[in-house]
Amino acid sequence: MSNPLLKETLLRFVEEDAPWGDLTTELTINPEAEAKGKIIAKTNGVFAGTEEVETLASLFNLKAKMKIRDGERFEANTLLGEIIGKAKHILLIERTLLNLLSHMCSIATTTRAATDLITSKGLQTRIAATRKTHPGLRLFEKKAVKIGGGDPHRMDLSSMVLIKDNHINLCGSISEAVKRAKAASSLSTKIEVEVSSLAEAVEAIEAGADIIMLDNMPPKSVKEIVEELKRRGLRNKVLLEASGGINQTNLLDYAQAGVDIISMSSLTLYPQHIDISLEVEPIEGEEDA
Repeated sequence: MSNPLLKETLLRFVEEDAPWGDLTTELTINPEAEAKGKIIAKTNGVFAGTEEVETLASLFNLKAKMKIRDGERFEANTLLGEIIGKAKHILLIERTLLNLLSHMCSIATTTRAATDLITSKGLQTRIAATRKTHPGLRLFEKKAVKIGGGDPHRMDLSSMVLIKDNHINLCGSISEAVKRAKAASSLSTKIEVEVSSLAEAVEAIEAGADIIMLDNMPPKSVKEIVEELKRRGLRNKVLLEASGGINQTNLLDYAQAGVDIISMSSLTLYPQHIDISLEVEPIEGEEDA
């Protein structure tokens, strides 16, 4: 996300939380009071959100002093960073900062757990996100996946061709859908096709697809298709992706079935929650400002 867009988005988040200001702070806190907000991890995790914290702080003339960088692991009760400046501004952005930071760290932590599980078994399967993201948060969520060691996959509908069941139904067949896509797209555009059987996988490969998504299949079926494609000399013509209902409990089963990519909506929709708090305390004078 470019810096101007990041600033605009973060300001919109704060405005959503305080459309007419922070009433409680305005009524109780000296507007000139200086304070320090300590960002503290309540659980173990992988950090994501350095740029977001620093940018949000700068928008309100606050100084962010981060003790950790994106991709680094942290333990519970770790001081992740400090926000220093006007108390009223720290309190104004508190919830926006914590919501976004906790969500990004949760995604990065969940993604790292998945990639670590794969590599611990000596496998090369790539872990990827999906387009199942929360409105307004996609760029943050995809960034967190990347920080966690995963692949963001396509960012949006404009990023690549992914022919799914509805496209196939409207075109009449996989072959026709791929034919139309190849005829109208750039030579640099990847074409992926979602399939639900061996026959559909073969049809998509023979039509010229670059990536085959084996959708909502049990690991056993995925492995059988991979082996049959090898037997027919088609396996190395495409990348194979498994998707649908995959989580930490069955992740290894899919990786060991022989696919190149595993895409998981759980990375962004329901990651392991990472709890982060902001403890605000007064400071005297200009010494720590």
